[in-house]
Amino acid sequence: MKSHDAQIEINQLKKRGFLTENAVLRYLVFSALYACEGIPIGVLFYAIPAWLAMNGIPASDIASYVAMVTLPWSFKLIMAPMMDRYTWLPMGRKRPWIIFSQACLFLGFLAFGMVEDPLNELGLLMTLGFIVSLFGAMQDIGIDGMAVDVIPLNQQARANGVMWGSRVIGQSLALLGGTALINTIGFSNAITFMSFIIILLIMVPLFIRERPGEKLFPWTSGKPNETAIQAQSTNWKDLLKSLFKVTILPSSFLLAISMFIIGTFSGIYETLLPIFTVQNLGWTNTEFSNVYSLATIMAGFIGMFVGGVIIDLFGTKKMIAIILTFMSIVILSFSLVSSYWNSTFIIYSFVILYSLSITLYNIAAIALSMKLSWNKISATQFTLFMMMNNLGISAGAIIYGWVQEKFSWPLIFIFTLAFIVFGLLTFRFIKIKKHLETIEFFNQSSKKHESGK
Repeated sequence: MKSHDAQIEINQLKKRGFLTENAVLRYLVFSALYACEGIPIGVLFYAIPAWLAMNGIPASDIASYVAMVTLPWSFKLIMAPMMDRYTWLPMGRKRPWIIFSQACLFLGFLAFGMVEDPLNELGLLMTLGFIVSLFGAMQDIGIDGMAVDVIPLNQQARANGVMWGSRVIGQSLALLGGTALINTIGFSNAITFMSFIIILLIMVPLFIRERPGEKLFPWTSGKPNETAIQAQSTNWKDLLKSLFKVTILPSSFLLAISMFIIGTFSGIYETLLPIFTVQNLGWTNTEFSNVYSLATIMAGFIGMFVGGVIIDLFGTKKMIAIILTFMSIVILSFSLVSSYWNSTFIIYSFVILYSLSITLYNIAAIALSMKLSWNKISATQFTLFMMMNNLGISAGAIIYGWVQEKFSWPLIFIFTLAFIVFGLLTFRFIKIKKHLETIEFFNQSSKKHESGK
């Protein structure tokens, strides 16, 4: 009897080393992976635009650069089905892809750092930035897909708070460190140094496993987990049919539209903030990175420790409505006090409140996207929602280039409120319970179909 109990205890201890079996391990692993995701975002989307602005590069050129490096994130819908359809199941459904994309991200960063004169070679900077961003997007798909696969539904809101908070902190530290390094040791050396941080973090997916029984490395013992086998799409027809079935559901469609609208709003601000502070207010890129990093790190920690709890308390839809309403009040108030923009307190307060709002919105929107995703095509459907967000960010960067030439700064801020209003309207009509009931019906129908073969 004692021997039997001891064996049970040993089996339980073994299970703790797998993501599906250990909540604490999930929080730690996904925190590290999302922090790694934030590195290319902090450098490409924030540090470099602020550096270009400080060096007098025209706003239209900076907007073109931002649009180019965000564009690969719109290609995720092409890459995600590949990950859902093809993988090496003995090492997990998404883990092999995460390891591969992280290795490619490291090589892309090395190549990006080889641009000798980035200020006079904007075309080359954009091209290599596009490639780095492509691998970053690939890594993001794998991590998101694995999160949908292994995190239980009742833990997704809190897990998203931890994960998105980690990503925000990662990108903030990358912005802060990247800016300091570019200013002190030069562009090439700074980017090369950042690439070695990325390769160091590849140790995380190398030494964890998704499910019991899977291989740690190709040469170690292990086999595909039965749950992974059942969830894996076996042919393109089945995958595309499943994607079509779930995408045409009203709530899926409305969420995709909502993500695009608020993504466009976010894209305008990602492009606007470094240009507004550096070229309009006369800040240096270091001042911008310090303030923005501080604001986003604060927002990240609040998101990690409070975000998920608040979402659980209010619910994802209600939380999104509260956040977007609060954000619109902040922006409207800021646009109406333009005569006080020389006040450090006013500018700092706006950046901090905007960062907190967009962070909490992203946590809630991602939790909602995970909730509405069908685990059979987790990477593809979730990526569809994220792709719409990223497509919106690219559109926002382009729209800002046009708006900046037409309107004064106060009117630009007021103009962005239209996106929040449209976003609020579309989010309102999403029916979560009905959507989940339909997905459960799909699952039961799929099981009946399989058993009837």
